[in-house]
Amino acid sequence: MSSFVSRVVIALALLPVVLGAVYLGGWWVFALVAVAAGISLHEYWLMARRLAPLATAGYIGAALGLVGAELSGVTWMLGGILSTFALAFVLKAISEARPAATAAVSATVMGALWIGGGLSFFVLLRDLPQHGRLALVTVLIAVWAGDTFAYFGGRLVGRHKMAPAMSPGKTWEGFVFGTAATVFVAFVALYKQDFLTIGESIALGAVLAVAGPIGDLFESLLKRDAGVKDSGSLLGGHGGMLDRLDAFLFAAPAAYFTILAFTT
Repeated sequence: MSSFVSRVVIALALLPVVLGAVYLGGWWVFALVAVAAGISLHEYWLMARRLAPLATAGYIGAALGLVGAELSGVTWMLGGILSTFALAFVLKAISEARPAATAAVSATVMGALWIGGGLSFFVLLRDLPQHGRLALVTVLIAVWAGDTFAYFGGRLVGRHKMAPAMSPGKTWEGFVFGTAATVFVAFVALYKQDFLTIGESIALGAVLAVAGPIGDLFESLLKRDAGVKDSGSLLGGHGGMLDRLDAFLFAAPAAYFTILAFTT
């Protein structure tokens, strides 16, 4: 099976699961995100293993962040994530691993904040008091559309490398295609929904169009540093779980705060 066919098959298999959880909301979204967080953190620990990250502290901190997001919103989410600092320090104090404490604790906290914190915003978006379901579906589809069109646009007409040192396959032409798709999807999804104005919908699309690729490039930088092509092989042609979530880990927080800015 080719990489492209594998990507399509897996996407079609996961789509009803994701959309079903988003439609139901509440603890269904939490459960889906918790599973994704656990798998993604495992992949990240493997990539960062030479730094000896304190995985237990990262798992606990990310879990507390997700629970805080579901029960009490962004404040308790942040409190849960930040607990990773203290947990990592305690574990490092009793650990006999050789890597420096600075590297081990930093790698641990970054994993909890990047993955646990980023995925917590899926919960926060769905739990918005008005139009939470619409907001999360829009973010999911817009970022996915942007990534897809950027991929095909880059393959068809891509000539100018965006960040050759981090991700040689990404081009500015692909970025333009992806931006157009992201903004268009956000506009269509939110048009006449009594939620955001036309200008605000387009602005949200623009924010997603920038935040998504930055998240993708961030993971590419970490993979290059770790000397791996993909974060894992769980999703076949898609690579690992992190390879599918990298754009969302930056786009979801950006979307959440953009929507808050427009609606409060």
